[in-house]
Amino acid sequence: MKYDFDEIIPRRGTCSYKWDNCPDDNTLPLWVADMDFRTAQPVIDALQKRVAHGIFGYTRVPDAYYDAVIGWFGRRHGFKIHRDWFIYTSGVVPAISAIIKAMTVPGDKVLLQTPVYNCFFSSIRNNGCEAVSSPLLRTGDTYAMDFDDFEAKASDPAVKVFILCNPHNPAGRVWTEDELRRAGEICLRHGVLVISDEIHCELVYPGYRHISFASLSEDFLQHSVTCISPSKAFNIAGLQIANIVAADPEIRSKIDRAININEVCDVNPFGVIATIAAYNEGGEWLDQLIAYLKGNYDFMKEYCASRLPEFPLAELQGTYLVWMDCSSLGIPSGTLEQALVSKAGIWLNAGTMYGTEGEGFLRWNIACPRSRLAEALDRFCGYVRSL
Repeated sequence: MKYDFDEIIPRRGTCSYKWDNCPDDNTLPLWVADMDFRTAQPVIDALQKRVAHGIFGYTRVPDAYYDAVIGWFGRRHGFKIHRDWFIYTSGVVPAISAIIKAMTVPGDKVLLQTPVYNCFFSSIRNNGCEAVSSPLLRTGDTYAMDFDDFEAKASDPAVKVFILCNPHNPAGRVWTEDELRRAGEICLRHGVLVISDEIHCELVYPGYRHISFASLSEDFLQHSVTCISPSKAFNIAGLQIANIVAADPEIRSKIDRAININEVCDVNPFGVIATIAAYNEGGEWLDQLIAYLKGNYDFMKEYCASRLPEFPLAELQGTYLVWMDCSSLGIPSGTLEQALVSKAGIWLNAGTMYGTEGEGFLRWNIACPRSRLAEALDRFCGYVRSL
């Protein structure tokens, strides 16, 4: 089946967090990370069939759910997951919060590689822990891990957990096997548990390959916890479904207790049904989506090279989130975000959401029809040229 990602699908008035929070009907939102595309048709069909039943009571997660997740990760990523390693929950952020609760005590430290997904900070803070940053190194149009700094930070006995973001949001990196192994060996040496957030793992572009951290060795598997969900790749975040993969039974038992303490141990029927359909029948749609998103990035890159050369983009290896350097303007990122909303009618994310290293940057969500992306770029260009 051929999918039309150029179709403009109105989202205002649908209780869309992304669209209905806009200050007016003229604003184009390219901020929060959901897509302006319909999900795969098999997912829609499965949900419609479930809705037609008309009864939406408490859900028992069936064998078919586990089989779908295990099959998908085995086929697509070579990550062999056992059924008894699973803990399902309502989302990756609640999962990370519960893992931190399970594996730390208030006052412990959690290591991050900044700039990084903003919700990590709140998950750490809400559990009474301290975020410790090992900033990524900017090298040309991409980022790299600073292993010397990373080891110095990981060697602090108060650091108990490292949150790995792979693919990395907002830097757009898909970490290589060598990078993952080096970071993992450092964590093993210093007794630091790795939480691997792999929510964007399906959204990887040609020339790059997602590698699940836990798949690299038995030691990594036993000293890590992996968080996965179909929500980003299949645009079903509102259905609230995710999985924690923990091979070590003691770690898994602690997390299961924390999941119940946080009361995020139940999932809804639509998330379960959508996951089964997405992983069993959504591959064709996903492949077409990735090709379209790659086309969007190429379009944006060419546009910026010709019309906005003073605003370099980070190389996008994975995710649909483009990291733009706006430091040439000399305007704080938060101020620039607000000005673009009020004066240009485009809503982007200020880089400082992702740590102090994000100052001078904006994050663009390019998961939209290309015509909408082109309009947003024109508005951005018009605004910065007016300064």
